[in-house]
Amino acid sequence: MKKFDKERVLLAVAGPVIALVVAVALTSVVLIASGKNPIEPYTIMFEQATFSDIQVLIINQASMYYIAALAVAIGFRMNLFNIGVDGQYQLAAMMAAVVGAHVALPAVLQVPLLILTAVLTGAFWSGIAGVLKVTRGVSEVVATIMLNAIATSVIAYLWLPSVFGVKVGNNNTTGEMHKSGWIPGFDMGEAGEIYGLVILAVLLGIGYWIVLNRTRFGFDLRASGASESAASASGVDPKRMVLTAMLLSGGLAGLAGLPILLGDSHTYSLNFPTGIGFLGIGIALLGRNSPTGIAFAALLWAWLDKASPELDYQGYDKEIAVIMQGLIVLAVVVSYEAVREWGLRRQQRRVGAELAAGHVLGASSDNNTEKEAAGR
Repeated sequence: MKKFDKERVLLAVAGPVIALVVAVALTSVVLIASGKNPIEPYTIMFEQATFSDIQVLIINQASMYYIAALAVAIGFRMNLFNIGVDGQYQLAAMMAAVVGAHVALPAVLQVPLLILTAVLTGAFWSGIAGVLKVTRGVSEVVATIMLNAIATSVIAYLWLPSVFGVKVGNNNTTGEMHKSGWIPGFDMGEAGEIYGLVILAVLLGIGYWIVLNRTRFGFDLRASGASESAASASGVDPKRMVLTAMLLSGGLAGLAGLPILLGDSHTYSLNFPTGIGFLGIGIALLGRNSPTGIAFAALLWAWLDKASPELDYQGYDKEIAVIMQGLIVLAVVVSYEAVREWGLRRQQRRVGAELAAGHVLGASSDNNTEKEAAGR
């Protein structure tokens, strides 16, 4: 491997490693300050990860985190901050649940219909922010935050019994979906069942890598994110790329809730998981927008979520995991900036050394030429 390639790998790995080490160290400081053992909580959580039922829960949770993080990462690649992933996936799950409860088709048609409904809903909701940005210059951060709040209100309206809501005790639901829209999982025996749409998460990760790294569209997307003026000079329409990136991000976000919707709950209710979109931001940052890095980050986040409840039974607060997640996000921002500055300095020193070597070589060549001329 060339020296330059080794440096790129080192820079890619250094940020996440530093972030994790700093997060663990700071969490340990918090534990010590509260009079707790700074090592035992990690031992307990690592032990939980060895149980097959916890492993199934981690994989299922990670599949949703992964899709949400991919949606965020597409925006990041375009220098867009799509904070609206949370509202986009919740509204998409709601609409898919409504369609699944009121439309009964054969499974070969029902499942694609529900997936398409979720994609179009998420894309439509993020597209609003995209249109506002390219036509009125409205920041996507402000627009998507407002759209999150509006999505919550729209969901509350759709839950009304006079609209699509079905009351089950004190719980608001959309009613049970027709079984033709259920996606069977992978039976792991007593450990439980892995969601069938875990496969979808894997395929989306592969597609994300291929599109961004092996297609002209992916090159235009990355070029526009790096420099709109340079991309425009090469014939790329930056506004079109902004809108396209927002639509793709929202479409992916719409899929984030489907693993649990089609594989377990089969209805959208008050118990449906929330906050996945915001967690996707931290996961995308930790994974450096790489499909492989995001996969490891999603598994880490899911492990912290699913292994931490045991802490309550061992005399520790399970919020330790939440503290660690927050510290990871903070540490990621700081460590990536530090690694970036370090990489720039190394690059500047290398360029300086190469220029100096070229200058010496040129001077030596000039001297040899002069000597040859003098000899003649």
